[in-house]
Amino acid sequence: MLAVFLLTAVFLLTGCEEKTQDPPVVETGTVTDIDGHTYKTVKIGDQWWMAENLEVSKYRNGKDLRFVNNINDTLNWGLTGSYCLYDNSLGSPGYLYNWLAVEDADNIAPEGWHVPTDADWKVLEQSLGMNPVELNAENWRGTHEGEKLKMTGPDYWTIYEGIWGTNESGFSALAGGCRMFNNNWSTPFGLRFVGFWWTSSQTANNMAWYRHLDYKSAGIYRHYGPKTYGFNIRCVKN
Repeated sequence: MLAVFLLTAVFLLTGCEEKTQDPPVVETGTVTDIDGHTYKTVKIGDQWWMAENLEVSKYRNGKDLRFVNNINDTLNWGLTGSYCLYDNSLGSPGYLYNWLAVEDADNIAPEGWHVPTDADWKVLEQSLGMNPVELNAENWRGTHEGEKLKMTGPDYWTIYEGIWGTNESGFSALAGGCRMFNNNWSTPFGLRFVGFWWTSSQTANNMAWYRHLDYKSAGIYRHYGPKTYGFNIRCVKN
């Protein structure tokens, strides 16, 4: 009788075990910027991406970018390639750059890398499983591609209902907020709520394309906006 009880208990415990799935194997590396900051990199599909947000204070040739630590300093922010920290917080995941820093011919990306174009982002999105017919659409697109980009865990993204970051891609996207075009921070939805990344592509009406991830969406947002936004940057290998 005791043997039957033990066998039943083992069966029940085994049957209650949560099924686990091995994480996907990703190829990784590193790249170093002009400041000596080394970033993790990851291969997604046929592309190599930085797995961390850019935190460089100089262009590739050593020329300084302008650091703007005053949200009301609209003159300097709109005058030249500039960067800031979200709400001046040292806990911000990477610098926020205006688009003047992206387009400057002195080049903000490490040697052998570049700020991704809108087309580069589309290649990434399709490799994550996005339907090709959605790639050129604006606003929210896809199903779970955004979740595949987001770093896993509530320390990085605010949990909202059934939306979970899986970081299946290894991209390790963090919610770094943004500096708004009207010189405000993206409060109350800043760190741990939203993330924005520039592309190097612009529109016919002198706007620039970007990507956006949100704590309550599993997809990827594609749109364009004023070049005076302050967004994070990820670089992709040439």
